[in-house]
Amino acid sequence: MTGPRPTVRMLGTRGVPAAHGGFETAVENIGLRLVERGWRVVVYCQDDEAGADRREDTWRGIERIHLPSRYDGAKGTIWFDQQAVRDAARHRDLCLTMGYNTAFLNALLRARRIRNVVNMDGIEWKRGKWSRPKKTFLYANERLGCLLGNHLIADHPEIERHLATRVSGAKITMIPYGAPALRDSGLGPLAPFGLESRGYLTVVARPEKENSILEMVTGFSRRPRHVKLLVLGDYRPEEFNYHRAVLDAASDEVLFPGAIYDQEVVTALRFHSIAYLHGHTVGGTNPSLVEALGSGNPVIAHDNVYNRWVAGDAGLYFADTDSFEAALTRVLAEPGLRPQLAANACRRHREAFAWEAITDQYEQVLSRYLTSSATSAAIRSR
Repeated sequence: MTGPRPTVRMLGTRGVPAAHGGFETAVENIGLRLVERGWRVVVYCQDDEAGADRREDTWRGIERIHLPSRYDGAKGTIWFDQQAVRDAARHRDLCLTMGYNTAFLNALLRARRIRNVVNMDGIEWKRGKWSRPKKTFLYANERLGCLLGNHLIADHPEIERHLATRVSGAKITMIPYGAPALRDSGLGPLAPFGLESRGYLTVVARPEKENSILEMVTGFSRRPRHVKLLVLGDYRPEEFNYHRAVLDAASDEVLFPGAIYDQEVVTALRFHSIAYLHGHTVGGTNPSLVEALGSGNPVIAHDNVYNRWVAGDAGLYFADTDSFEAALTRVLAEPGLRPQLAANACRRHREAFAWEAITDQYEQVLSRYLTSSATSAAIRSR
C-alpha cells in the first residue's frame, strides 16, 4: 500500500480478543486482517475491573483503548459507549460502530463531521423478550442509527430490505458475518462431557422462547435416540419458568453443561457433533449458524427467511415440535444424508462466509469514507 496509513476506530463492542459474542468476533477477525493490509486499527475495550483507569496497549497489532464501565449491566454499557464516543470524537479518524443500541451517542460524531459506518445488527426492538420501554428505546435508536450513520451495514438481505424502508438503498451495504473453515479438531475437549465424536447433537443458544429450545428438546426426548443432545447455555430454573420447562421436557439423553465461553472447547464440540440444531426464529445472519457451516455441520434449523438464506441446502427445516422430530429422525436414520448436508455446509461457507472475503467487503466500504482521498485511492488500486 502506498500513501497515508488509513485509520479506523472500532466502537460498540467489549473489545478484543473476542470473549463475548458475534460482534467481538467480527471486530477481532476484521481488525487483524486490516492490520495485515496496512491499516491502523484502534479498538475500544470495556474494562469491568472496579477502579480501573483509562489505559492503552497493543494486541497483535491492534491498538486498544481500555475504558472503565463504572456500572453493572446496561447502565455500564451505556457509560462505556459514551466514553468511547467522546474519545473517538477527539480525533478525525473514520469510525466503525457495531450495533445501534446506543445510537443516540453517534450524534456527537455527526456534529463533528466524523464519518461513521454503522453495522445495524438485527431488528432488536421486535424481540418478544423485551419490555415495552426497552422496545421503545431500541426502536428509537434504530431510527437514530439510520439517520446519524454515514453508511449502514446489514448482515442479511432481509435486514437490508428492512433498513431500505428507513433510508435510501444507496446508503446500505449487505455484508454477513464470517467464520473460519474448520476441517479438524482434537478430541480432548469432549472427554469431560463423556462424549464421542459423532455421538451427539449440539445446540448453542440463549435459553429463550424465540430460540425454540423447548420444541427441540421435546422432539428429541419423545423416544430413545441412542445419541446425546448437548445443550449449551445458562439455565436457571429457579428464576425462569421457561428454563424449568426445558429441563422438565428433557430425557436422560439430554446434557446441560451450562454456558461455555472457552472458544476452543465450543469449536471442538461443534466440529465433532452429528449435526447442529438452530432454533432461532428472528435476527439476521446468526454467528453460531455461520460457525456451524464453517465446521461442516449438517443443520436442522427453524424455517424462516433468515436461516434459509444462511444455511441453504446444508439444512433441514422445521416449524414446530412435530416437524423438528421428523427432520431429526431423517438425519439420524438416513446414512447418505449427513455427508451430503456436510458437503453443502462447507460449500455454502466457502461461497459467502469466509473472513477474507468479508474483510474485503468491509475494506471497500470503509475506504469510501476515509477523509484522505489519496489513501482511499491507494486502497482501491491494490
